[in-house]
Amino acid sequence: MTESFHRSGEYENPYEGQQQAPVNPEWPPPPAYAPAHAPHPKKRGRGPLALIAAVAIVAAAIGGGTAYGIQELTGNDTVASSSTSTNVVPSSQKGTVAGVAKAVSPSIVEISADSNAGSSTGSGVIITSGGEIVTNNHVVAGASRIKATTSDGKTYTAKVVGTDSKKDLALIKLENASGLKAATLGDSAGIQVGDQVVAIGSPEGLSGTVTSGIISALDRDVTVPTEEDQGQGRQWGQGQGQGDQWPFEFGGRQFNGDTGSSTTTYKALQTDASLNPGNSGGALIDMNGNIIGINSAMYAPTSQASSSSDAGSVGLGFAIPIDTVKADLAKLRAGSTD
Repeated sequence: MTESFHRSGEYENPYEGQQQAPVNPEWPPPPAYAPAHAPHPKKRGRGPLALIAAVAIVAAAIGGGTAYGIQELTGNDTVASSSTSTNVVPSSQKGTVAGVAKAVSPSIVEISADSNAGSSTGSGVIITSGGEIVTNNHVVAGASRIKATTSDGKTYTAKVVGTDSKKDLALIKLENASGLKAATLGDSAGIQVGDQVVAIGSPEGLSGTVTSGIISALDRDVTVPTEEDQGQGRQWGQGQGQGDQWPFEFGGRQFNGDTGSSTTTYKALQTDASLNPGNSGGALIDMNGNIIGINSAMYAPTSQASSSSDAGSVGLGFAIPIDTVKADLAKLRAGSTD
């Protein structure tokens, strides 16, 4: 029997003579029934928090690597590519030229190309363990035979996969190669004037030569020839005279000879790292060991009467930004002959 308590302290049956009629009309009626079981507490919605967590996870997956990404090639070959924040150089040698040289030299090759116009010597950068190599178009243009020598002295025959004369780029593939050390392609968009850099190539056939300097300027408009007969026997060639150096044009002036009538212009990184005949197609590297450019042109003052070996670097070198190379890789892999 339900009881209620009056202010006077007396007890009485509030429902005597009638059902569900409270004595004090101001009091609320009792519940019609008591639930047999207490309701289970509802699960708290995870909507906003769960969504935020999911977004954070996805963002971490995308942005955490700060990487340009991995580009799939034929089979299991991949191009290692990352931002300049990635350290290829061991932490104990971080920021040192010696550390960069040790880490990256195995990914640089010397290229020898023969054609009807003569022979040329240049360099190249290994971008896959199976032997895909990026170099300058003028190093291999019109070549009937190409050989590449790795830092450990092994020599491979190579074939041209694709060329892009407008960007002075070429992709070649070593035959029967595997297990090579691929370079890591960096991010040239983050480069600033004054950044320290290292260049590795084969000047005058001296393979694995390392020089260093800084980025002197950005977005230099460099004009180079696109004709095959100007590519062979000129850039870092073995002939005599000013015309035997790879000519280029900058600021309305021509250097190292006549660029001819068929030319192309690209935006280049300028560096004071010493570049000499044979560095063309080699690597310009940041201090973390990432490739930020492909060395492509240098100013080598010389006279008509002097030999090519008399020409030397005066601290005016140019490199194709690696972002340009990465954007062109699909076209080169597809067999472009532009």
